[in-house]
Amino acid sequence: MIEFHLDARSGVAPYRQLVQQVHRALRLGVLAEGDRLPTVKDVAAQVAVNPNTVLKAYRELEYEGLVAPRPGVGTFVTRTLDDTAHPEYEALRRELDDWLVRARTAGLADESVEALVLTALRARAAGQPGTPDGAVR
Repeated sequence: MIEFHLDARSGVAPYRQLVQQVHRALRLGVLAEGDRLPTVKDVAAQVAVNPNTVLKAYRELEYEGLVAPRPGVGTFVTRTLDDTAHPEYEALRRELDDWLVRARTAGLADESVEALVLTALRARAAGQPGTPDGAVR
């Protein structure tokens, strides 16, 4: 079962954070097809937001075709984004774990690691590939 959390300092809207967390759980296999999401009431109480915020997140997930509500029963996962079956997944995960150990050893805080990864992802998305030594242009 997924447990939601919100980061008030992230600058990301609360409903969007909930959607991102479901995406992450679907991608990592934490949530599988047929799993039931926590009730809107439970999530709202857990993360201290208005139930409409949770409803907005669940509606977006429904629009994306990832979940479907069953009136009186709950909201259920209809498909996943699981990449764990990809042949390179485990090797990449191990490399990332090694990199995270190096980052910790270098003294980087979680926020710095996150910022570094997001910056590299955004640079890639903008068509600015890394150089052979791994630096981003």
